[in-house]
Amino acid sequence: MEKITSFTINHLALLPGVYVSRKDYAGDTVITTFDIRMTRPNYEPVMNTAEVHTIEHLGATFLRNHKEFGSKTIYFGPMGCRTGFYLLLAGDYSSREILPLLNEMFAFIAEYEGDVPGASAKDCGNYLDMNLPMARYLARKYKNEVLDQITEERLVYPD
Repeated sequence: MEKITSFTINHLALLPGVYVSRKDYAGDTVITTFDIRMTRPNYEPVMNTAEVHTIEHLGATFLRNHKEFGSKTIYFGPMGCRTGFYLLLAGDYSSREILPLLNEMFAFIAEYEGDVPGASAKDCGNYLDMNLPMARYLARKYKNEVLDQITEERLVYPD
């Protein structure tokens, strides 16, 4: 079997950033998959499931309610390696084009107070595995250290 594209990226050279992972078509519509890499693979500790789960609930809620991108949001969810998230949008986008959206989303998560949307037994299959304080911390860290001072090397996959 051939390696899938995401396994051909040199994860030893990959920095936290925002990358276009792939572009696919659903009919005539381009679906852009973004790699939202929050921690440096194989160098930093991975995120724990509780904060990943919380970021997923808050991020998905934010995106699906966004005035411009709500109807374009196909999926937002964690990577199995727990170093970041995938965001799939209907449309042909570059990493730079979605920076304002991601800045808004991570600011929303960093400032969020109250009950996490969908964090109940009725709404979620593992509702007890949530950590809002840590999710807020990680969102703030990513926004401040990566998004607010993004460089080209954090927008395009390394060779």
